[in-house]
Amino acid sequence: MTNSLTAYGPMGDGAMVLIRAEQTTDVEAIRAVTAAAFRSAAHSAPPVTPGGDPGEATLVSWLRDDPAWIHELSLVALEDNAVIGHVLCTRAHLDGEDALGLGPLSVLPERQGTGVGSALVHAVLAAADGQGERLVALLGEPGYYGRFGFVPAREVGITAPDPSWGDYFQVRTLSGYEGKGGTFRYAEPFDRL
Repeated sequence: MTNSLTAYGPMGDGAMVLIRAEQTTDVEAIRAVTAAAFRSAAHSAPPVTPGGDPGEATLVSWLRDDPAWIHELSLVALEDNAVIGHVLCTRAHLDGEDALGLGPLSVLPERQGTGVGSALVHAVLAAADGQGERLVALLGEPGYYGRFGFVPAREVGITAPDPSWGDYFQVRTLSGYEGKGGTFRYAEPFDRL
């Protein structure tokens, strides 16, 4: 996945977008896209430093420096060679066994609603499945993520890190899933927000 490009397009507005693995030169652009996307989001993490970027932008940096980081599952969407979106999955655990946590998913506000986010989610789920992963979990809007096969985690016997998340904590099983439930735990940096 690192050197391959996958075209998704045209998007809802006719633009061609390419999805590829993050490169070192993308780091600043990813932070800018994540900050912009979550600055206008109804539910975003507060800034880590007063007046700073939304917490999600800092979270991506923390995850990049954590053992949970999986380079092949940090993908960018490019339009005219500029980063307009980003998604990542990091190592998580389900009762001590490997799983993945998806997020943050970020798309520049002016490109939201055009299919860029959907292309990123489809690409990262396909890459995770291709690597033999068994399950991806996330905290997000059920109406949006349901279209990708995510269901409330409780429906498959999986407990959220925080029970108050209710149906917003969702899972998507992959071909490696063995039907086991349990308690989900994100990578440690998520606990800092």
